[in-house]
Amino acid sequence: MRNKLNSKFMIFGLVLVVTMGMLAGCTGGVEEASAEAADSETGLKGNVVLVGSTSVTPVAQKLAEAFMKANSNVKVDVQGVGSTAGVKASNDGSAGIGMASRNLKDAEKELGLDEHIICYDGIAVVTNPSNPVKALTMDQVAAIFKGEITNWNEIGGEDKEILVVSREAGSGTRGAFEDITKVQVKNENGKKVSAVREDALIAEGNGAVKANVASKAYAIGYISLSYIDETVSGVEVDGAQPTVEAILADEYKVSRPFLMLTKGSNDEVTQAYLDFVFSAEGQAIVAEKNIPVK
Repeated sequence: MRNKLNSKFMIFGLVLVVTMGMLAGCTGGVEEASAEAADSETGLKGNVVLVGSTSVTPVAQKLAEAFMKANSNVKVDVQGVGSTAGVKASNDGSAGIGMASRNLKDAEKELGLDEHIICYDGIAVVTNPSNPVKALTMDQVAAIFKGEITNWNEIGGEDKEILVVSREAGSGTRGAFEDITKVQVKNENGKKVSAVREDALIAEGNGAVKANVASKAYAIGYISLSYIDETVSGVEVDGAQPTVEAILADEYKVSRPFLMLTKGSNDEVTQAYLDFVFSAEGQAIVAEKNIPVK
């Protein structure tokens, strides 16, 4: 008799445990559904397309990820193809937002684009970590890229030929770098043009420049500050390291603005993304590797 009672209590207990589990599961499902519903109740729905500078791309992508997390019905597509392409895309409407890592040229300013400076960035002169040359003057940097200094032993390094790695034509980073370091000459029309040495290795994008410098012991190049890692060595220029702190203190002079460009009125989703960029949360993301404007 006692065994039968024990069996009945055991069965009852099992039924109770299963029932409680099912109820908990249902409650959890309701809570998850409610959370998902709350997430999508921002009212925003649609796409934002950003096209342009490969230097701006990393921070634009991080901002996009945070923005999409808060707005589950929005997709932000970030395409890094160069500053000149970004200006063109924002002007012809193929992108809601163009990205540029330089100031607009006079002809571009005439297009009537709205310029939104989202932050400031440094352009780091970089060498291979094995290179003993860790500091240069601005004049030496210009002379190297012009081809006036061609051997590392001319500036305290080994007796090895300098391999100059530069960016492709149309790159905002290249334009800003050449303008700041004065790696330019005036042509017969009085227009400033690039004076980078003709045998320079041309690499498309910050990542390609970094990869070449990291794999070639006697190379020198320049990349956006946000791309620096242990594979390359940032060179001190005129006594200042390429860091956010040095740029803020106006000590490291090789720096430029990051622009997001729009034309005319923005649709609701595009404007919401821009508003997020300049919000406290957006500028905190920007400040991780760049100099915020707020």
